[in-house]
Amino acid sequence: MDTITKPEPQTRKRNQEALDFLLSRQSGIIMQEPAPNDDELNVIFDIGLRAPDHAMLRPWRFVIIRGDARSAYADLLVEAQRQREGQMTGEMAERLRGKIVKVPLIIAVGAKIKTDCPIPEIEQLLSAGAAAMNMLNAIHASGYAAKWVTGGGAYDRTVNEALGFTFPDRLVGLLFVGSPPPVVRPTPRPARADHVREWHGK
Repeated sequence: MDTITKPEPQTRKRNQEALDFLLSRQSGIIMQEPAPNDDELNVIFDIGLRAPDHAMLRPWRFVIIRGDARSAYADLLVEAQRQREGQMTGEMAERLRGKIVKVPLIIAVGAKIKTDCPIPEIEQLLSAGAAAMNMLNAIHASGYAAKWVTGGGAYDRTVNEALGFTFPDRLVGLLFVGSPPPVVRPTPRPARADHVREWHGK
């Protein structure tokens, strides 16, 4: 009979620290410069590439938007919204542009969808979403802040195509990345009982 050994105290301590770290991640933080550098981004992307992947389709695709490209991306969003909604005031356009250009770094996360295989599309999209979550945790572990955003532009075909996602490929969201402020107020955690139940077979 195999003997089950308990983790050493130091291992248990390290594991608990990792769990506490995961519990400390949150979105909604106002971000500031700097963003991760290229070496840090390489690690973040590598962790994204460890996401679950049915049949090794590797659907994950990431597009970095930073520097002057943020202004071009903001213009793209403004024009796409104008086309969708038929009108946009100058104030609305400037507000939207301001939200984009002040973000230190944007990572567009998308999925390259394979239609000639038995793996359902939803699983390929979920794999891209899992990659995004891996990256959010990696960004947090690197000492930075990030949040996952969508909005109408994320689902706009013109915006998708401009970023290289031609249907059926598509964006699943954008990660806004930067440095956290000196003081971060923790957000309340949702009540576990509101989201978890046990199934008893009937």
